[in-house]
Amino acid sequence: MSNCVTIKLNSQKLTSERNDGMIRRYMEKVKNVMQWGKILLPHSFIRFYPPQFILRNPVLEGVTAAINNGHEVAVIVFYLKDMNEISELLSPFQYSQLIKQIKKVFRSTIEQQISKQDVITLHDFYGEGLTLFIKVDYIHHCLSEIDLIMRKITYSVETSLHKLYPTLQPEFESGYMFVEKKNYSIMHSVESARSQAIAMAEKRVKSEWTEMFYSIKKVISKKEIKLLAQPIIDVVTKEIRAVEMLTRGPAGTVLESPLQLFSVARQIGMLYELELLVIEKVLEQIKATKCRQDIFVNCTPITLGNMRFTRDLKKLMEQYKNISPMRITFEVTENDSIEGLKNFIYNIKILRLMGYKIAMDDTGAGYSSLSIISEIMPDIIKIDRSVIQNIDKNSVKESMLQGLMLIAREAGSIVVAEGIENEEEASVLKRNNVDLAQGFFYARPAALVKM
Repeated sequence: MSNCVTIKLNSQKLTSERNDGMIRRYMEKVKNVMQWGKILLPHSFIRFYPPQFILRNPVLEGVTAAINNGHEVAVIVFYLKDMNEISELLSPFQYSQLIKQIKKVFRSTIEQQISKQDVITLHDFYGEGLTLFIKVDYIHHCLSEIDLIMRKITYSVETSLHKLYPTLQPEFESGYMFVEKKNYSIMHSVESARSQAIAMAEKRVKSEWTEMFYSIKKVISKKEIKLLAQPIIDVVTKEIRAVEMLTRGPAGTVLESPLQLFSVARQIGMLYELELLVIEKVLEQIKATKCRQDIFVNCTPITLGNMRFTRDLKKLMEQYKNISPMRITFEVTENDSIEGLKNFIYNIKILRLMGYKIAMDDTGAGYSSLSIISEIMPDIIKIDRSVIQNIDKNSVKESMLQGLMLIAREAGSIVVAEGIENEEEASVLKRNNVDLAQGFFYARPAALVKM
């Protein structure tokens, strides 16, 4: 009997040891697979992470850190057209090599086109294309910059791949969306933004694209936008000299954020209609509140260069004959290229003849400030907050301000400094004789009140 018990116990012990060994070997295999699957590219700031190892989630970590540091996060999707057809033309090995080459070319191109500190990560979702996560700091004027980045990347990648695969001629669709900050879950916001970006990239994803199209159309047809006013202050006297009107979409929706609202409108071809609606709502509010200050309205060169713009504006102003065009300033964003917009300069001349003033927004934030200033000779130059932020602690920034002031004086332009957040920054403006300023230090955006 004792022998039977001993044999049974030994058998259980062997079984337990065998199970433990199997578990250890299994865990080692899992660890090896994870190490093999997590592909770290040789470049320091771009990495591909397969979605099955999302528990590590570098995307979530990077996006969360960017949002916590006050940035907006753009999700840009690059989707290979005719992927199924291409895969049928190639052997599995050739297709695998093509995908590797695509990643390599994308990685190299992104490093050339985007600043290292702006890239969060490049994520490989395999059959759902490559997704680039980047930090942006502007409000709605960064849209043209994102458009430009997408065009440059896709052109460079397509050109490089065509040289390697001349018979295939790979082409990419691209789309973008911004991560919604107000959502209860960053992960949910990231997935939602990526899904919407795919819908923009792939017009074949009819459900989401159509939904966004009709959402924008509904916003425009029912005029479901809200305007906030931020005062523009005389630096010396602290008097309100003008107000800038800022747009918000329907409250409680994805389109409430101006980033989402204008990016969707731009991608589905309804930016002109949306910006014309903004002008109409501005005129309504001026009339309703009997506002006596000058009004600044943001307008992209795409809209200002539209051949219908001056005609549509005249029709609109006929309904508000008591509002003088001399009280309205159109802000032109520097980051929107005016190249190729043959009607833009002509329309600017017509607007001036009609009595409107022209301001150049975000001066100092991009590469084309000087050429645009000399081209349009704006009445007002608005210096971007990237120049103003912490200017009291940075002598180089103060020198930049002084340089821009000299250019403005030469062009006969009034200077407005944007993004003033404390008294120290305001004091630098005062000692450099800046004309006007706006920012949270003076006043936050709020509803235009009745006089």
